[in-house]
Amino acid sequence: MDTKTFAIITDIHSNLESLNQALKIIHERKDIDQIICLGDCFALGPEPEKTMTTLKNISKCIFIRGNHDRYLLEKLWEEESPSLEGMDPSDPICKAIVKNEKWTADLLGAEGFDFCSKMKIAHREIVGQTLIEFSHAWYKRDDKPPSVKEAINWKNHVKKLYPKIKKFVFIHGHVHVPRHQIIENLTILCQGATGLPFDRDQRGSVAFLKVLDDEINWDVHRYDYKKEITSAQLERRKPPFYTNLMNTIKLASIRNDI
Repeated sequence: MDTKTFAIITDIHSNLESLNQALKIIHERKDIDQIICLGDCFALGPEPEKTMTTLKNISKCIFIRGNHDRYLLEKLWEEESPSLEGMDPSDPICKAIVKNEKWTADLLGAEGFDFCSKMKIAHREIVGQTLIEFSHAWYKRDDKPPSVKEAINWKNHVKKLYPKIKKFVFIHGHVHVPRHQIIENLTILCQGATGLPFDRDQRGSVAFLKVLDDEINWDVHRYDYKKEITSAQLERRKPPFYTNLMNTIKLASIRNDI
């Protein structure tokens, strides 16, 4: 009997209070074989240093690099006209986020750089005749997941490499909203976000994927956490972009009103 159970966290963004609650839920289960973190661990949140310490203490965790983790490695703020995710470099929102990236990197220091540099671009597992691909967004790019057409093309390419595989599962983060699409023998999944959801549901999320004899069970656990603690941490530290982040946590949607 081929079986494996994964626990998945993603897009923590230094929301330490939500991360701790997610890990508590994971540790309460006795059937977890592998923990996967899909990236965007530190920037745009109040507690990057403590978040890093917590993540480093997780046993059997595979870390996937997100676009915000990459910005720290590339030192985005040192570019002449830094931009991210297609934003106008002169946009005050873009400038504030870039400043937040530098603030985060300065706090994490060399230890944080080393941590992010060891993250994987993607991770692949085969359980029985099921192939699971984990990525922040996609191996081709980390700031936009594949469209359905792109995902089908990916599946067809991988099928040639693994002709005995019958089912394909593609799991990503990045978008901060849930996704669950099934196209024949391809399933595309996203749980939303552990630390910074955008689906107007303030609760954090941790996902569990169980593959048993090629049966796929996807369970997204939404949970409450003490958001007032995260808001107080933001207020105390006042990182760049913190007013927007306070609104985003409160309303669980993208809020760029300064």
